[in-house]
Amino acid sequence: MMPSLTCGDVMRKALVAGAFVLAAHSPVAQAANDDAAEALAKAGGCFKCHSVEKAKKAPSYKRIAQKYKDKADAEATLIKHLSSSKSVKVEDGGDEQHEPPPAKDAADLKNLVQWILSRG
Repeated sequence: MMPSLTCGDVMRKALVAGAFVLAAHSPVAQAANDDAAEALAKAGGCFKCHSVEKAKKAPSYKRIAQKYKDKADAEATLIKHLSSSKSVKVEDGGDEQHEPPPAKDAADLKNLVQWILSRG
């Protein structure tokens, strides 16, 4: 005979499953992605012109995140921008060549874009 599950058993199992889901999305679980994004930005020389909070030669990541907040195409737009080499206007009005960061694959670039968008 199979033991019957009580409402309490079902709730306990649901809470345990929910805890695993939350743990996967906790700041600790995300830290490796943040570290990887920052490492890629450093490797690409992005911090030469950008900073997280304040404008330098280029807008801060906070300002970029605010600009794209609630825009459905934000991620795709930034991935396209970061994956192409083109001339961009900088804060002093000049033009500068914007080179893509040295991402190993599309997932690295997507992680960097998500990190930038989370700054706002």
